[in-house]
Amino acid sequence: MQTTLDPERQKQAKQYARIKRRLWLVDTSLSAVYFLAWIFFGWSISLRDWIASFAADDWLLIAIFIIIFGGLFSLITLPLSYYSGFVLPHRFGQSNQSLKDWVIDRLKGLAIGAPLALLMLELLYLALRLTGGLWWLWVAGGMLVFTVVLSNLAPILIMPLFNKYIPLGDEHKDLEDRLLALAKRANTKVKGVFKFDMSKRTKSANAALTGIGSTRRIVLGDTLINEFTADEIETVLAHELGHHVNRDIPLFIAFGAASTTLSLYLASVALNWAVGYFGFTGPADIAAFPALAIIFSVYGLITQPLDNAVSRWRERKADAYALQSTGKNEAFASAFTRLANQNLGEIDPEKWVVFMFYSHPPLGERIENAKRFSA
Repeated sequence: MQTTLDPERQKQAKQYARIKRRLWLVDTSLSAVYFLAWIFFGWSISLRDWIASFAADDWLLIAIFIIIFGGLFSLITLPLSYYSGFVLPHRFGQSNQSLKDWVIDRLKGLAIGAPLALLMLELLYLALRLTGGLWWLWVAGGMLVFTVVLSNLAPILIMPLFNKYIPLGDEHKDLEDRLLALAKRANTKVKGVFKFDMSKRTKSANAALTGIGSTRRIVLGDTLINEFTADEIETVLAHELGHHVNRDIPLFIAFGAASTTLSLYLASVALNWAVGYFGFTGPADIAAFPALAIIFSVYGLITQPLDNAVSRWRERKADAYALQSTGKNEAFASAFTRLANQNLGEIDPEKWVVFMFYSHPPLGERIENAKRFSA
């Protein structure tokens, strides 16, 4: 197994990352044009009026509007999604997935995501109708509750719909005991160690701690188990445990809640301006939804570098915990070298790319920090 960086793979990684950034730019631009067209051409008001002619109920009006608006957007962006999600990973040898399985995954995601998104939007517009100028505060509280509940239930209700999770079993008993001991030393209770069939979609490798409270568990991709040594897997998992030891989950929830609250407040101010400028009937007018989508998109684009900077800060602390708790800096460095080779990860991206897009420190930095580490 290779523990040195593959120069040819790094060339591919740079090309792969560059293409993905271009696709991100195309997707962002296409979304902006789509949303703005609905506003400036008056399509959103026309659609609202047409639906209102046969659907007087607010809940039904919103549902039909969102289904049409979102459905058309999904159809327009489908070719881009197909290229970025299926063609490109196959072109660079990162995907094992058949077209049939890719389509099935898309349909599953739609079956889960669309009803949840529609429910959240219905509740958003309920708050807009009933709470007046304080709608943003009520929505922020509701989203915080939703985030906590979803984090708790996702490992047992949603994730098994996409992958098969099985206990490691006797075949990997030593590895399971080692990881459970690592979790115990970190004072982190887990429900067990599970392997999932990551290889049915990708050649990449990964591990994670999923869930919170009673649903927290260690999950390892079969690609990680098959290609990495036990010491390397231990350091990767120690990094994930570092987030729990450093209390990053409540910190990220709190930071996310604060950011969401600020975004919703600014959205309420901008939405009030849009209502007057474009002639919507009020903030609760579903015809103003494209304007609200643009407002959130702009806020997300502006704050993305800050969000990533906070994330990189916590990831570095988790790396430090992994090195300190295991004392296996060579295994850590070789693990992330394997990840760079196997996951086609770019080790030395440009600084502006890190600033704008990277939620983790570059792999090259993490590898060098491990090599310099003194227990």
